[in-house]
Amino acid sequence: MVLLGAIVNALTIIIGALLGSRLSGIPESTRATVMQGLALAVLVLGVQMGMKSDNFLLVIFSLVVGSILGEWWKLEDKLHQLGKFLESRVGSKGKGSIATAFVTATLVYCVGAMAILGSLDSGLRNDHQILFTKAMLDGFSAVIFASGLGIGVLFSAVPVFLYEAALSLGAHFINQLVSEEMLMLIVKEVTATGGIMIMAISLNLLGVVKIRTANMLPALLVVTVGVPVIKNWSAVQTWFMSMF
Repeated sequence: MVLLGAIVNALTIIIGALLGSRLSGIPESTRATVMQGLALAVLVLGVQMGMKSDNFLLVIFSLVVGSILGEWWKLEDKLHQLGKFLESRVGSKGKGSIATAFVTATLVYCVGAMAILGSLDSGLRNDHQILFTKAMLDGFSAVIFASGLGIGVLFSAVPVFLYEAALSLGAHFINQLVSEEMLMLIVKEVTATGGIMIMAISLNLLGVVKIRTANMLPALLVVTVGVPVIKNWSAVQTWFMSMF
């Protein structure tokens, strides 16, 4: 079953968020310290991911172009609007803003190498081990996130499932379009670009600065296109010159 990994991942987030949202007996100071610890761990993860790039200039270019597109499309505002809609339906009796919890958790769970590689493995080889491992990690972190941010973390399970399901279902067609070597190069640069976004999320969680991280998401698409362009630059130049 191609979507088994995505389904399990979504379910563990839901279960973890439900458990975390009921940990009302935890003192606010303890909850704040736990969230800070988690934010620091997310920061280290982002640094590790960002260091994987073989072409950091492409990563920088992708972040610049992607951020411009994200601001133009107002992705952050749209995600928050969706979160606010959920908040109006569910109510905001929890520990924090449902919109903030939804956006933060969605970005953390979707922007990462495990989500991409795991989904590709599910689609190409029907191997769900990476997504099962991610599901376990996401489930535990959902408990922590929900205990600090509230029930809004639960709703992140929906975009996580849709994201991983789309990658898994599209993996067969991706395999027909690009070689395995090219696919690994793309994953490496996407991982590095996503790592920088993960770092931005951690800074938001720490309250150091407010970065509109969701507006950087198009950078993942830009870097995905950029890798094969650079790899086949000679052919691209020849094609471009033939147009004139």
